[in-house]
Amino acid sequence: MASRQFATFEVADQLFGVEVDTVQEVLSYNEYTPVPLAPPAVGGLFNLRGQVIAAVDLRVQLGLNRQALEGPVMNVIIRGSGEREPVSLLVDRIGEVVDLEDEAFEPPPDTLSGPTRDLVVGTFKLDGRLMLALDVNQAVDTYRATT
Repeated sequence: MASRQFATFEVADQLFGVEVDTVQEVLSYNEYTPVPLAPPAVGGLFNLRGQVIAAVDLRVQLGLNRQALEGPVMNVIIRGSGEREPVSLLVDRIGEVVDLEDEAFEPPPDTLSGPTRDLVVGTFKLDGRLMLALDVNQAVDTYRATT
């Protein structure tokens, strides 16, 4: 049976996951530089070992209120693909890495609506919880329309 590993995290008490091979690292950070005139989902910039990383507020991408960047904030650093530099997703809590069977993958539920629907490629049922698998490219696209 084919399986994939997902790094999980929570935003507004909802469990999300991205495939592990898209994750560069996970860290807590607390000093962000605001970016004037940036799209609302850009939480700020920070320096990670000499590399400037844009922090995308996943709450804003999901149509929720912006995350307060006071104190340490959890970051899931997504690897750059093609010409894209690494980007951070600001999340509420970091979960664990889980192995999931491909046959357990289901399409997004019909009840999923709004901006969340555009970000989710499918779901997995985990121990009484539903994990929403994120489309990484959509999640870091700060210019997409949030409705």
